[in-house]
Amino acid sequence: MTEERRPQFTSSPQQWDKLKPRAREMRRAPTPAEDALWQSLRSRRLAGAKFRRQHAIGGFIVDFVCVERRLIVEVDGEIHQQPGTQAYDAERQAALGALGFRVLRFDNAQVLAELSGVLAVIAEALGASTSP
Repeated sequence: MTEERRPQFTSSPQQWDKLKPRAREMRRAPTPAEDALWQSLRSRRLAGAKFRRQHAIGGFIVDFVCVERRLIVEVDGEIHQQPGTQAYDAERQAALGALGFRVLRFDNAQVLAELSGVLAVIAEALGASTSP
């Protein structure tokens, strides 16, 4: 993909080219929670924010990102409760924070059971991320 078509400020061209096939694969097979959340985030449905799904940021693929407001939303399955995965998630969150992104994490059950509450937290973060 040419530099002009690659979204700005998300990853280097080399990282983008490496991660893009996996991101496409992940978009084709969302979890029920990811799909439910995407239906509420797509097409600027939440606070007019443009979210991208399964998008490369730095060397990572994140579930949802609003690049303009520097907000990432992750939806975690049971594997994220394992100690090794929790340590990786903490390192990943720190790396994304160092790139200037705020990361919100929700688990699958929370998204499916309390979608309106999850959306309220995201909407609040979007508002906070636009303040000076």
